[in-house]
Amino acid sequence: MSGLEIRELECFLALSEELHFGRAAERLYISQSRVSQLLRSLERRIGARLLERTSRRARLTPLERFLADLRPAYEALYGAVESARGAARGVEGVLRIGFQGAADERVTAAIAAFRDRHPGCETTTVEVPLADPFGAVRAGEVDAAIVCLPVAEPDLVLGPVFSKQPQTVVVSARHPFAGRARVDAEALADCPLIGPSAPVPRYWHDAMAPAATPGGRPIPRGPRVHTLQEGLAAVAAGRGGMLLCAPTAEYHRRRDITFVPVEGVPDSMLGLVWRRADETARIRAFGRAVEELCA
Repeated sequence: MSGLEIRELECFLALSEELHFGRAAERLYISQSRVSQLLRSLERRIGARLLERTSRRARLTPLERFLADLRPAYEALYGAVESARGAARGVEGVLRIGFQGAADERVTAAIAAFRDRHPGCETTTVEVPLADPFGAVRAGEVDAAIVCLPVAEPDLVLGPVFSKQPQTVVVSARHPFAGRARVDAEALADCPLIGPSAPVPRYWHDAMAPAATPGGRPIPRGPRVHTLQEGLAAVAAGRGGMLLCAPTAEYHRRRDITFVPVEGVPDSMLGLVWRRADETARIRAFGRAVEELCA
């Protein structure tokens, strides 16, 4: 095992998730030829093929036990290095936190608590687009982001989950729902739902703007928007409704729209996410503050 490179292991882990040499190369910020080179080097060390590959796709060979053993070992090794770095330097530098819609009082309290505990670490907050909840994290524009669930991204860590809240449907003040105290989820079949535009993952889009009621009735598709403010403008113009958790709805209250509680849809929840490969002592410390004050 002399000369084993950590990059070989990172390459194999990325390929095992992407099963595509081009996407793995993009994740690792290297060329496809370098991905192939690193994989061949690791396979020579193992003495067997780890992936069967064609010009268009790849799949794992029966040596899947290696992947099962490697992933926790790699994460433990990475965590040990980061813990040592954090102990040596303390939690300092800059922590950039992304959020969607509004940072409520509990989130701001967690940020304040983090600042009090780690005065050597500056924190900044950045609003991330409704239509791209994970993009800023992946691009390195923020270190971690508070986003609506669900989260099913293999390259991201889902940290503390918090803020379970009932949902409302936001409609124009002129909409037939506007005079009601509440509506049943089946009534959404009469209201086009405004949802996030691409590149949001399909499963996340369907959680924000479902295609059918719990009873199976189709829900008309409304406009697709990039930001929450674009969505609220479309609502005010009478182009459809929008599902929002109660605190976010209250924060954005205005005269030309109204918020009606919806019965029969899952509650909204938030989670803190960050890139698995970019985890730092700062992120872990902030995650603990969120877990203590928000969860």
